[in-house]
Amino acid sequence: MKKLAIRSALLIALVLPLLAMQASAQSNTKTVQGKVLSSKDTPISGAVVYLQDGKTNSIRSFISIADGSYHFGQLANDSDYQIWARYKNEKSATRSISSYDSRAKVIINLSIKTK
Repeated sequence: MKKLAIRSALLIALVLPLLAMQASAQSNTKTVQGKVLSSKDTPISGAVVYLQDGKTNSIRSFISIADGSYHFGQLANDSDYQIWARYKNEKSATRSISSYDSRAKVIINLSIKTK
């Protein structure tokens, strides 16, 4: 019985820090999501949404789905980002996401002028 208690305590001592590190890592990230909309506020499927990291200048992309939505996850809280969308040679305005924005989920709808 004593060995079981010692093993349980040792297991808890090893697992708790790992859980704390995982929770800390999750809180150090944010997500950006929204919809790509036409000038008539209808969803645009197939638009390419670009997200540029201000620290590394790397660009990630996402193709909007049927309801016009897009999603980028696991973004660093300490980095600034630029986001924009393109559809049929038309481009939305570029929007900024500041590292000072403390929201875990940032929602940005992007509008593209359509003919």
